[in-house]
Amino acid sequence: MQEINRNLICRVSVDLAKRVYQVHAVDGFEKVVLARSMAPERFFEWCQSLQPGCVVAMESCSGAHHICRRLRSMGLDARILPAQHVGAYRVAGARSKNDATDAAAICEAASRPHLLAVPVKSAAQQGTLSIHKLREGFKEERTALINRIRGLLAEFGLVFAQSPDALHAALPDVLEDASNELPGDLRLALDRSLKHWGRLDEEMAWCEQRITQHARSDERAKKASELLGIGPITASAVVATVDDFTQFKSAKQFGGWTDLAPSQNSSGGKTKLGGITKRGDVYLRTLLIQGAKSAVMTAHKRKDPISLWLVQLKERVGWQKTIVALANKNARILWCVMTRGDRFDPNHVPKRSHAGEEVITRSAGAAA
Repeated sequence: MQEINRNLICRVSVDLAKRVYQVHAVDGFEKVVLARSMAPERFFEWCQSLQPGCVVAMESCSGAHHICRRLRSMGLDARILPAQHVGAYRVAGARSKNDATDAAAICEAASRPHLLAVPVKSAAQQGTLSIHKLREGFKEERTALINRIRGLLAEFGLVFAQSPDALHAALPDVLEDASNELPGDLRLALDRSLKHWGRLDEEMAWCEQRITQHARSDERAKKASELLGIGPITASAVVATVDDFTQFKSAKQFGGWTDLAPSQNSSGGKTKLGGITKRGDVYLRTLLIQGAKSAVMTAHKRKDPISLWLVQLKERVGWQKTIVALANKNARILWCVMTRGDRFDPNHVPKRSHAGEEVITRSAGAAA
């Protein structure tokens, strides 16, 4: 094999897999210098001979943040590109998808200045988010277990209220009741399921304890918790997901990044707005929506400007739109709180310019 002059390489892309990496490298004239697969350790050895500052791009996937941190420690400009935007640069299209064409598409996408890279998370960030993911996994498993128990009991004519607490309280008596038709083996199985339910509750409680501790120890999370509709779990998830809020130019851009902004189908100067796009971080958006629900439900009990606005908006546009509006408002306030160092003031009334547009002078002003 002919020796490659790696000093000519100016951009490298890598399509990641568990045991093999597909590498694509070009020089300053966009000529392909290397296109081959490598074992992971062989790839890192090869990267050590690249020029400092050489761009190494990859798609966002499992392990991408770890690989980026490792490459950056070598002095390379490692970048993570949004996977949903890379496919548009595949020359052969969707009908010719393989590791080689994917790596070439990543390399082409990395050359586009308008395609923003995904910020690389630190190990601490990923550790905090892992606790959140474990909690979500335990919650989904518990929900599936509850539904499974309900389905099995319904086969024998035993139907209970939809509340998990009601089922949990009634299940021991059902297992002890000899008058029902439950077979002995099923009673034993349901008893084991009930114990498994308890273990899942314990695991969720432990995760929530760690998340709450992070929310109380992190200064930015404590500031985020002061907002209406944002509790410890949401505050912890926000600061762990977005480490540097200054990467967004404005509160509006951050609100759009959470995909709480309306989708568009506009043409010919005619604006057509639809529902929210739902293309961003699903977990973070879900937490913002759930927190907004609690704030909207109790808005009539408070007299601050945001709560009064929520009451009026709910009467005008309905429950669901009010929730999304508050979630978007909270996202914008979060950007102001994190970038300007102010504290959230629920009683703050933003000033207005002569043109009638609001001028954001303090953190809560971004909400208007």
